[in-house]
Formats: sequence, C-alpha cells, structure tokens
Amino acid sequence: MTESPVKPESQHAPAGSPSSNRPARKPQAKSTRRRSRELALQGLYQWLLSGADGAEIEAHIREQEGFDKCDRPHFDALLYGSIREAAMLDAVLARHVDRKTSLLSPVEHGVLMIGAYELSHCIDIPYRVVINEAVELAKSFGGTDGHKYVNGVLDKAAADLRPVEVKARNDARRAG
Repeated sequence: MTESPVKPESQHAPAGSPSSNRPARKPQAKSTRRRSRELALQGLYQWLLSGADGAEIEAHIREQEGFDKCDRPHFDALLYGSIREAAMLDAVLARHVDRKTSLLSPVEHGVLMIGAYELSHCIDIPYRVVINEAVELAKSFGGTDGHKYVNGVLDKAAADLRPVEVKARNDARRAG
C-alpha cells in the first residue's frame, strides 16, 4: 500500500484518444488536502493490518516522498482522529455496508473511515466534496469497482451525519 503511487494524469489515455471520453485539459497539481488524504489512507491501511501505534505509523509516513506537500494539520486530524474514533466511525458505516466493516478490504475500509471522519468533523468541507475525494482515493488505491461502493456508502452516511446539508442540496436540485 505505501508503495502504490497514484497514477499521474499523464498515464491515463490521452484526451481525444479512442479510450478517452474526457476533453483535453491541463493536468492539475494535487491539493495539499488530497495529499493529506492519500498519506492518511496509507497510515490507516497500516493500522488496519498491523494495529501499530499512530505515532509509529506517522513516523513511517513522514519518510514518504512528498510528505512536505501535505496539509499537516489535516493529515494529523485524519490519521489520529480516525484511529481514535474507529469504533464510532465503524458504527456509522455499519448502518450502510453489506457486511461487517472488519470484512471490508483495508483500502475501502480506510477510505470509508476518512470519509466518515470528514463528514463528522470537517464541516467546512461540503459533503459532496468529501464524497468525491473519497471516491478519488478509492479509484487510485482500491479495487476495480471499490469507488462505486465507497460512493454509495458515504452518500447514505452523509444523510445521517449532515442531514440539513443533504436536504438543502436535494431541495435545491428539485427546485432548479
């Protein structure tokens, strides 16, 4: 997991090629928050597999290339917050998954934990952004269709964790 780099935009099919339906666009640099999520996912993956101490995991993650390009406070909140609140996050997720969270792949489990943590604690980030970022993590690090599963679970969890925001968005979509 820690060695699984995200595919850069240049490794995808070129825009305009038969295998690409996307219009040509300039690749964008990763945001510091996205990098924080990627590194936190790597740490949660280690934690889910080994149960190692958060500080030990952080020390290992700090050695990763590109750590200096992350939003450090957001990384700390995601890694330590998800570990500290794992039982609560799993309880939220358990209402929307089709099996015990312990039976999920460690990648999808970690992505869902990050998403549930952000939905619970990062109110400054719109719930749709939280879900989209989790889907991107699952696409980059997870199994073939794991991102679809992550999307469905977090969409349902958002209705529990941010009911006012979800209702407002649904009402606006119906009105417009």
